[in-house]
Amino acid sequence: MKTQKKRRKQSKTDYKKRLNLLKSGAPRLVFRRTNACFKIQYVESKEAQDKVIFGLDSKILLKYGWPNEFKGSLKSIPAAYLTGYLTGKKMLKDKLKQPIVDFGMIRMIHKTKTYGFLKGLIDSGIKIECKEEAFPEKERIEGKNLKSDFSSKFKEIKLKLEKAQDVALSKKEVKA
Repeated sequence: MKTQKKRRKQSKTDYKKRLNLLKSGAPRLVFRRTNACFKIQYVESKEAQDKVIFGLDSKILLKYGWPNEFKGSLKSIPAAYLTGYLTGKKMLKDKLKQPIVDFGMIRMIHKTKTYGFLKGLIDSGIKIECKEEAFPEKERIEGKNLKSDFSSKFKEIKLKLEKAQDVALSKKEVKA
């Protein structure tokens, strides 16, 4: 009988999957859930040594107008979508290579937060192949299923994310 490695026993690392990701040579976009938010990191690996290029979490949405009464829902489907959208815009702005999305040990169930994150990436302009029926419905992405209707705030936040990225791009264009 072969004993498992410590991180595999703790359900933290799938070593076979990690080895395949490292062999690909492509950068990874790491998506992790915590009890309070989502954490995203753009990681490049050289000789099995990871280097984080940038990282963010869904708490950044508070800067863009996420209401304090919904602070506990920074791990909801709308938060996942907006975090994915912001991540995609940042990747496009910094002209980073196309990554492989790494969900780690998260179970991939259709119409969940992980697919909400993917939908946000795709809507921002990142090219990722995924079946359309795997994504949550538009009403769930906009937050109409939350205790109080969140759809108007969702649209405001998404507009702020678009404008914030446009401002950063225009400043870069002025310098050039």
